[in-house]
Amino acid sequence: MSCVLPLQETQAAHTLRGSRASTTILLVEDEEFVREVTCEVLEFEGFSVLKARSAVEALRAFHLGANVQLLLTDVVLPGRNGCRLARDLLSLDPGLKVVLISGYPENEIPRGDLPDCEAIYLSKPFSVESLMQAVRSALQSRDHTKSPDPAPLSS
Repeated sequence: MSCVLPLQETQAAHTLRGSRASTTILLVEDEEFVREVTCEVLEFEGFSVLKARSAVEALRAFHLGANVQLLLTDVVLPGRNGCRLARDLLSLDPGLKVVLISGYPENEIPRGDLPDCEAIYLSKPFSVESLMQAVRSALQSRDHTKSPDPAPLSS
Protein backbone atom coordinates (compact mmCIF):
# COMPACT_ATOMS: atom_id res chain seq x y z
CA MET A 1 0.00 0.00 0.00
CA SER A 2 1.25 3.45 -0.81
CA CYS A 3 0.02 6.91 -0.03
CA VAL A 4 0.72 9.82 -2.37
CA LEU A 5 0.48 13.26 -0.83
CA PRO A 6 0.41 16.50 -2.77
CA LEU A 7 3.81 18.09 -3.19
CA GLN A 8 4.14 21.11 -0.95
CA GLU A 9 6.00 24.06 -2.38
CA THR A 10 8.58 25.44 0.04
CA GLN A 11 8.43 29.11 0.95
CA ALA A 12 11.75 29.67 -0.87
CA ALA A 13 10.42 28.05 -4.06
CA HIS A 14 7.20 30.06 -3.82
CA THR A 15 9.17 33.30 -3.35
CA LEU A 16 11.43 32.49 -6.31
CA ARG A 17 8.48 31.71 -8.59
CA GLY A 18 6.79 34.94 -7.44
CA SER A 19 9.88 37.01 -8.23
CA ARG A 20 10.08 35.40 -11.68
CA ALA A 21 6.45 36.32 -12.36
CA SER A 22 7.42 39.96 -12.00
CA THR A 23 10.25 39.49 -14.53
CA THR A 24 9.44 40.24 -18.16
CA ILE A 25 11.50 38.72 -20.96
CA LEU A 26 11.37 40.00 -24.53
CA LEU A 27 11.90 36.90 -26.70
CA VAL A 28 12.89 37.64 -30.30
CA GLU A 29 13.12 34.62 -32.60
CA ASP A 30 12.09 34.33 -36.24
CA GLU A 31 11.78 30.52 -36.21
CA GLU A 32 8.24 29.85 -34.99
CA PHE A 33 8.93 26.44 -33.43
CA VAL A 34 11.95 27.70 -31.46
CA ARG A 35 10.05 30.83 -30.39
CA GLU A 36 6.98 28.92 -29.18
CA VAL A 37 8.88 26.17 -27.33
CA THR A 38 11.22 28.69 -25.69
CA CYS A 39 8.22 30.79 -24.66
CA GLU A 40 6.48 27.75 -23.15
CA VAL A 41 9.58 26.86 -21.11
CA LEU A 42 10.00 30.42 -19.83
CA GLU A 43 6.32 30.73 -18.92
CA PHE A 44 6.40 27.33 -17.21
CA GLU A 45 9.34 28.65 -15.16
CA GLY A 46 7.17 31.59 -14.11
CA PHE A 47 8.41 34.38 -16.36
CA SER A 48 6.24 36.85 -18.23
CA VAL A 49 7.15 36.70 -21.94
CA LEU A 50 6.66 39.15 -24.81
CA LYS A 51 7.24 37.46 -28.18
CA ALA A 52 8.49 39.00 -31.42
CA ARG A 53 9.48 37.56 -34.81
CA SER A 54 11.75 40.44 -35.87
CA ALA A 55 13.67 43.43 -34.56
CA VAL A 56 10.88 45.73 -35.76
CA GLU A 57 8.27 43.76 -33.77
CA ALA A 58 10.63 43.68 -30.78
CA LEU A 59 11.09 47.46 -30.79
CA ARG A 60 7.33 47.92 -30.97
CA ALA A 61 6.77 45.46 -28.10
CA PHE A 62 9.49 47.13 -26.04
CA HIS A 63 7.90 50.56 -26.45
CA LEU A 64 4.35 49.34 -25.84
CA GLY A 65 5.00 46.56 -23.36
CA ALA A 66 5.71 46.20 -19.71
CA ASN A 67 9.04 46.90 -18.10
CA VAL A 68 11.37 44.42 -19.85
CA GLN A 69 14.28 43.15 -17.75
CA LEU A 70 15.82 40.69 -20.23
CA LEU A 71 16.22 40.61 -23.99
CA LEU A 72 16.54 37.04 -25.27
CA THR A 73 17.21 37.36 -28.99
CA ASP A 74 18.40 35.36 -31.94
CA VAL A 75 21.41 36.96 -33.62
CA VAL A 76 20.21 36.32 -37.18
CA LEU A 77 16.85 38.02 -37.76
CA PRO A 78 15.11 39.43 -40.81
CA GLY A 79 16.08 43.08 -41.25
CA ARG A 80 18.15 44.29 -38.30
CA ASN A 81 20.15 41.59 -36.51
CA GLY A 82 19.81 40.73 -32.82
CA CYS A 83 23.11 42.38 -31.85
CA ARG A 84 22.03 45.71 -33.32
CA LEU A 85 18.61 45.31 -31.69
CA ALA A 86 20.34 44.80 -28.34
CA ARG A 87 22.44 47.94 -28.86
CA ASP A 88 19.31 49.95 -29.74
CA LEU A 89 17.39 48.72 -26.69
CA LEU A 90 20.39 49.24 -24.38
CA SER A 91 20.50 52.88 -25.48
CA LEU A 92 16.91 53.17 -24.22
CA ASP A 93 17.47 51.08 -21.07
CA PRO A 94 21.12 50.63 -20.02
CA GLY A 95 20.03 48.21 -17.25
CA LEU A 96 18.57 45.72 -19.73
CA LYS A 97 20.12 42.25 -19.53
CA VAL A 98 20.92 40.47 -22.80
CA VAL A 99 21.15 36.85 -23.94
CA LEU A 100 22.12 36.32 -27.59
CA ILE A 101 21.11 33.05 -29.27
CA SER A 102 22.68 31.72 -32.44
CA GLY A 103 23.27 28.58 -34.42
CA TYR A 104 26.61 30.06 -35.49
CA PRO A 105 29.75 29.81 -33.37
CA GLU A 106 30.31 32.84 -31.13
CA ASN A 107 33.57 33.75 -32.89
CA GLU A 108 31.70 34.16 -36.21
CA ILE A 109 29.58 37.05 -34.91
CA PRO A 110 31.05 40.29 -36.32
CA ARG A 111 32.66 42.17 -33.42
CA GLY A 112 31.26 45.50 -34.65
CA ASP A 113 27.73 44.16 -34.25
CA LEU A 114 28.11 43.20 -30.58
CA PRO A 115 26.25 45.30 -28.04
CA ASP A 116 28.31 47.37 -25.61
CA CYS A 117 27.61 45.05 -22.72
CA GLU A 118 28.51 41.65 -21.38
CA ALA A 119 25.82 39.70 -23.18
CA ILE A 120 25.52 35.99 -22.60
CA TYR A 121 25.83 33.77 -25.66
CA LEU A 122 23.60 30.69 -25.96
CA SER A 123 24.36 28.29 -28.79
CA LYS A 124 21.58 26.55 -30.75
CA PRO A 125 20.41 23.92 -30.31
CA PHE A 126 20.11 24.43 -26.56
CA SER A 127 18.61 22.39 -23.75
CA VAL A 128 16.07 23.61 -21.22
CA GLU A 129 18.84 23.50 -18.62
CA SER A 130 21.24 25.64 -20.65
CA LEU A 131 18.45 28.11 -21.49
CA MET A 132 17.53 28.50 -17.84
CA GLN A 133 21.18 28.77 -16.80
CA ALA A 134 21.72 31.59 -19.33
CA VAL A 135 18.55 33.41 -18.22
CA ARG A 136 19.43 33.09 -14.51
CA SER A 137 23.02 34.22 -15.12
CA ALA A 138 21.91 37.26 -17.09
CA LEU A 139 19.28 38.29 -14.56
CA GLN A 140 21.67 37.83 -11.63
CA SER A 141 24.39 39.99 -13.17
CA ARG A 142 24.56 43.33 -11.41
CA ASP A 143 25.64 45.37 -14.39
CA HIS A 144 27.03 44.96 -17.88
CA THR A 145 30.66 45.35 -16.87
CA LYS A 146 30.84 41.94 -15.19
CA SER A 147 31.20 38.62 -16.98
CA PRO A 148 28.35 36.26 -15.97
CA ASP A 149 28.43 32.56 -16.77
CA PRO A 150 27.89 30.46 -18.88
CA ALA A 151 29.50 32.16 -21.89
CA PRO A 152 29.86 35.93 -21.83
CA LEU A 153 30.66 37.53 -25.16
CA SER A 154 33.98 39.33 -25.29
CA SER A 155 34.62 42.36 -27.42
